[in-house]
Amino acid sequence: MLSPFIKMAYERGFSGVQVSASQITMGTVILWLLVLTNPKAWANPFRQSWIKLSLVGIFGLALTTFFYNIALSELDASLAIVLLFQFTWITILMDCLHGRKWPKPQQLVAVGLVVAGTLLAVNLFDARMTDVSPLGVAFGLLSACTYSLFLFAAGKVETTLHPVMKSAVMLTAALPVLYAINPPHTIFGADTGSLLLWGALLGLLGSVLPTVLFNIGIPKIGSSLAAMLASMELPVAVTGAFFILGERVVPAQWAGMALILLGIVVSEAKLPASDNRADDG
Repeated sequence: MLSPFIKMAYERGFSGVQVSASQITMGTVILWLLVLTNPKAWANPFRQSWIKLSLVGIFGLALTTFFYNIALSELDASLAIVLLFQFTWITILMDCLHGRKWPKPQQLVAVGLVVAGTLLAVNLFDARMTDVSPLGVAFGLLSACTYSLFLFAAGKVETTLHPVMKSAVMLTAALPVLYAINPPHTIFGADTGSLLLWGALLGLLGSVLPTVLFNIGIPKIGSSLAAMLASMELPVAVTGAFFILGERVVPAQWAGMALILLGIVVSEAKLPASDNRADDG
């Protein structure tokens, strides 16, 4: 449900730069408050793999937030969502390259379903290309790549840190990078209070909850399955764009959403007999 609220923040006059900076800032503040109020999370992160966690935060979180918020400022929320959710097959590709193995037949079928579903979901056959911002599409796809990197790498960093502390380290590392792109002075102005409230909401929905939950789940289930489960948000997000923002979603787009979800299910379907193992990614 993040995308409709970001669009609402834009409608209230805030820019993509302001939204990105406030989201990560408030998300980081919330995470450190959670660390302080949870003694189980207390630990010295510098005795753990903090450099690797920081790199995941920089490339997987800061850049995803930056790229995706630009895409949302250029595109309808439903289209930006669909582009972001290409992380499903990109993550599978990363897993295959890392494991030096060919994709399974079911994964190739899944990729085909996701691509076909995307063409329908963006209403490509009924829209003029002049109606779609090439810049928005480019940043939407970049956000998918960096988010795939987060899903892939989050489970690869070995550490005994509490998931809340891991998440706090990641977002803290992401913060100065995002500030280098989006100077923090953009947060301060006549509407600072309102912007920080939006930042708290967006930081909770887009930074705190996903990061903590993924840090709990990905090491246990692997990045490919995590991508599948994450993609279950897709129909919820598009429905939110439809009901909250009143964006038009035609039947072909709903069919595209169904194909994308079908592709995700196929990618993680149980294999018969001898190869019936979960893909740990």
